[in-house]
Formats: sequence, C-alpha cells, structure tokens
Amino acid sequence: MRSSVRGLLRSPFALVVLVTVGWFSAAFLVWPNANLLAETFFPDGRFSGRAVERLLSSERALRSLGNSLLLAVSLAVTVNVVGIFIVLVTKYFDIRGARVLWLGYATTFIYKGIMLAAGYRFVYGEGGIVTDVLVQIFPDLDPGWFSGYFAVLFVMTCAVTTNHLLFVSAALDRVDYQIIEAARNLGASAWTILWRVVLPMLRPVLFAVTILTFLTGLGALSAPQVLGGRDFQTIAPIILTFSTSPTSRDLAALLAIILGLATVLLLAVLLRIERGGTYYSLSRVSSTLVKQKITNPVANVVVHVAAYALFVVYVLPVALIVLYSFADSRAIESSSLSLSALSLDNYVRVLSGPESLRPFLVSIVYSALAALIVVGGLLFVARIIHRYRNWFTAAVEYLLHIPWLLPATMIALGLIMSYDHPNPMVGGAVLTGTAVILLIAFVIVKIPFTLRLLKAAFMSVDTSQEEAASLMGARTLYTFRRVLLPAVLPTALAVAALNFNDLLDDYDTAVFLAHPLFQPLGLFIKANADGAVSLDARANTFVYTVLLMIISGIAMYLVYGRPRRRRRSRRRTREVR
Repeated sequence: MRSSVRGLLRSPFALVVLVTVGWFSAAFLVWPNANLLAETFFPDGRFSGRAVERLLSSERALRSLGNSLLLAVSLAVTVNVVGIFIVLVTKYFDIRGARVLWLGYATTFIYKGIMLAAGYRFVYGEGGIVTDVLVQIFPDLDPGWFSGYFAVLFVMTCAVTTNHLLFVSAALDRVDYQIIEAARNLGASAWTILWRVVLPMLRPVLFAVTILTFLTGLGALSAPQVLGGRDFQTIAPIILTFSTSPTSRDLAALLAIILGLATVLLLAVLLRIERGGTYYSLSRVSSTLVKQKITNPVANVVVHVAAYALFVVYVLPVALIVLYSFADSRAIESSSLSLSALSLDNYVRVLSGPESLRPFLVSIVYSALAALIVVGGLLFVARIIHRYRNWFTAAVEYLLHIPWLLPATMIALGLIMSYDHPNPMVGGAVLTGTAVILLIAFVIVKIPFTLRLLKAAFMSVDTSQEEAASLMGARTLYTFRRVLLPAVLPTALAVAALNFNDLLDDYDTAVFLAHPLFQPLGLFIKANADGAVSLDARANTFVYTVLLMIISGIAMYLVYGRPRRRRRSRRRTREVR
C-alpha cells in the first residue's frame, strides 16, 4: 500500500532510521565514488585528461583491460557449458550416483575465493602434487604449465558454477513434466526436447547467471593474482598495484571507474535483451519432473565418464588439502604422503599458538560484526521501505543498491582516497589505515543482497497481525519487536549466516583496506600460496582452509539443510493425519 511522504515524516521511528541511512549513504556510498571521479578528472579543481593520457600510453594497463574482457567473455561461455552440464547430470538425466556427484560439485559452496585459487595452485601449480607426477611421466613438461589465461579460466570456471547449482537447479525443478511428455508423444527426440523445450524454459535464469558470471570475470582478483603470472593480469590486480603508489593512484582510479562503467553498461544491455525476449512461464507446475534415461548406450557412457571426470576435478583439491593438513612439513615439501607422516600437530600448532590463531580470529570477528551490523541495521530500513511506499523510500532503496553496480575495487579505492585525511562527514576522523575502514567496506558490499532478502521477508508477513496489534493500541516499536521481528527472524538469521560465510575468507576487499596489525585470513592464505614462506606456514594454510570449510559447511547446513528437514517432517505429519 502506498503512503505519502508526509505520513512517513510523522513517524519518529522512521525519521531516525532515514536520517541514519541518509548519512551513511552520503558518507560511504555516494561521496567516495563522486570523490574518486573528482580526484581523477579534476585533481586541481580543473578538468584534466592526464589520467586518460597516461592510461593510453601504458601498455600494461591496456593489456589488463583486454585480459579482463577476454576472461569475462570466456567465462560466460565455459561456466554456462560446465554449469548446465552438471545441473543436467544431477537433476535431469538418470545418472548413477547423482547424489554423490552433486556433493562433489557443491564443494565450491564451502571452498571458494582465495582458498580455491591457492588450493588449485597447490595441486596443479609448479611443485604441486599432480604436476610432480606429470613431470615424472613427461620429463619435457614445463613445471609451470598451470599458469596464465588457461589456469585462471579453468579455476574460475569450476568456482562460478555454484550459481548454476543454486539457481538453474531450482528453475529446472519447476519445469512441468507434462510438457516433456507431450513433446515425446509428438515424436520429438531426447535431444530435441532438451534443446527446444527444457533449455528455453531456463532462459531467464540463464540470463541472470550469465550476468553474474560476466561481472565476476570482469572484476576477478584472486585467481588472476595467484595463477595469472606475469603474462595474464586483469584489471583488478593492476588497480591494486597502482593504488599502492601515490604517483600512479590516478591510473588505479581511472581503471576502477572503467570497471564500474563496464559493469553498469553490461547490466543495462543484458537486462534490455532479457526484457525483449519471450519465455515460457514457470509459475505453475502440474507434474513433477522425472529424470530422463539416456537410451543411446554410447552417449550414456560418454556422459557418465564426463560427469565423473568433472567430479574428480572438483573434489581432488579439497581431498588433498584435507589430507595434507595432517601431514608434516617434509611430506608437504616433497608432495609425498604416508600414514606415518599424518598427525594432529598442525592443528595443535594453529589452535594453540597465538600468532597462528590470530588471523583466523580476526576474520571471524570482522565477518561476525559485519554480518550483525548489516542485518541488524537493514531490518529497520527494510521495514520502513515496505511500510511506506513512495518516491522517497524508492530513492533510498535505489541508493542502497549502489554497491551492486560497482566492483569491490572501486568501492575500496573510493574509501581510501576519500578518508585519507580528516573529513567532516565522519566527524573529522581519518579512516584510511585504521581497522574500522575494512569493517565499513564489508558492510557496504553486503547491503544490496541483505536488503533484497529482508524486504521479501517483510512482504511475506501477514498484515492482519500488525493491524490487530495496532487496533489494540500497541506502539510502533512494540509491534516491530513482538510481532514483525519473530516473523522475519529466521530469514534474518539465514542472511546473517550467508554474509558471515561469504566474508570469512574475503581477499578482494581486505587486500586494499586491511590494517597491518589486523589482517584477515585471506591475506595470509594468499601470502602462503606464493611459496616464499616457511613450511610450517604452508601447513598452517591447509589447516586454515579446512577450518574455514568446516565453518562454511555448518553455515550452509543451517541455512539450507535444516529448513528442508522441517518441511519433510511437516509433510509426514500431514500424511499421518
């Protein structure tokens, strides 16, 4: 129900929330990005194209732009090919061991980011386990074969298929099986049904996943920095390099602006294409999808072999990291493994040593604080936006979606350049170089995702309960605390768990903003992946990775596992009755 701005301003609760949101949006969403533009094109108060000239004369920067575009386009193809395949073999075709395959493909839910890049380098990089075996078989093989464009594309293809497992699988479950039966009765082959019936039904969600994939490739940092080597550096690593020097910071800012503009333009173009298409409706399902058998014996064998080969690719780094987390330093150095080399010494050293445990605790504290702050604050904001629907709240909602339009590198660089001197917007404080600025950045990047889900949660609440409380004389805050909050609390806790899980191993933001004395775990994993560290540090990395996977697994179970069990138990209860 729409309401006037005047009615919104009459509520003291809404006023306090909106003033707070207005200050936060101005200080951390609008001003840093506007200041980034001003510092780049108006360094002395007058327009200057010096940054553009320097960029055009920098072969390294121009090459990074081309590499980012190449990676984004390539990922849009490879991720869709691999992602659609793993969805089909786990959800559509009748494949033996489909549940086991799904578990293998789903390891990227808990094994991602800088952990994944470092793990693949440990397995396939120079001195890695698989590489040592291949060198013994093929003596002429270059030990550094797994680097550059191919390595980055390979690793990111495996990492980004998580979106297909989440969204494309859910869309496939909603396909009406009667349509498939009707096509088969009309004489359509299995390939025709898949290509002309099933995949067109998935086209809307495939558009959305393609957008996410392209944006991920465009702003990639972890994989290119760990595996790209000197020959394949993308925009984000170059921005990081340029931002460390005051003389080249304008180049870093210009590259960040280009990355942000490319993101906005891409979203506009793809959304326009999506709106112009004609798609089948998936809103109502008459018959549950039944898995299809592959009748051609040759095709059946090929699909099974390809499915299990991908399973090995996904699972091998995880399995080896878990095993080597128990191995001693000599076994890690020689890439050998025996039962006598396995012990709990690495875990004891990490969990009992203050220096080893410090980055792990720093990551937990940062992630927990950011998750609680963003969910706790946006609970009130989402409530105001849902209750008071007018042009003013719509403008506030658009402002809070700014982080979705900008890459993390641009957000981080804007904060650095805006708050490296006393700024009246934050009470004259200097934030750059402090421990607070990374927490602010973590909150910023999680605002759009959190707001969308919390707003959806409020929209699903029965309004009659709120109306009844209002008729009985309950005040706004009391109604929010006793009626609305319990209804949306499960969603809020799930969002907090997802945010915590996603920020725990963050590297892309932390590498720009982390305080030297409070460095989160992602930076340590990256440093240890470079190889120029002690053997104990490398063993510690394996322990960190296993601990992060355990925490991520618990978070994913709490979000996705328990609700399913509750639904099953409720369904069984109804059947008994």
